[in-house]
Amino acid sequence: MIVLGILASFAAIAGLCWLVFNLAVFALPFLVGFHTGIWAYGTGAGWFGAIFVGGFAAGLTLAIGQALIMLVRPLWARFVIALIFVVPAMLAGFHATLGITRAIMPSETWQMIFSAIGAAAVGISAFLRIAGSAAELSGRSPIGA
Repeated sequence: MIVLGILASFAAIAGLCWLVFNLAVFALPFLVGFHTGIWAYGTGAGWFGAIFVGGFAAGLTLAIGQALIMLVRPLWARFVIALIFVVPAMLAGFHATLGITRAIMPSETWQMIFSAIGAAAVGISAFLRIAGSAAELSGRSPIGA
């Protein structure tokens, strides 16, 4: 029974790490939506209004980012737009990895090393997803076939 609990704990940790890794890609839209929701709540929109406004702002941020990557022609400008999305994802990956490593290893040096590796992995993943989604969307024909 103890072995089953240990295996379940490892599976739960692996699942949460996978979830954090995948959700960190959308760190910028989440932060924009979160802060817009806080602003809306502070202005008297209530809980429902704050959630609606925050969700709309997050979706709009993601849509504008993808549209800009598809429509902007110079490669350097596309790279800058992608970096605007990648940097917050790297920060989220760094802090998520740092939180995990603080729980399992005592050495602060190794915590920072693994956190930097986690930030790089999340940043590369975010960049590839953003570049891949832009390439996928721009590869479609305007007719819809």
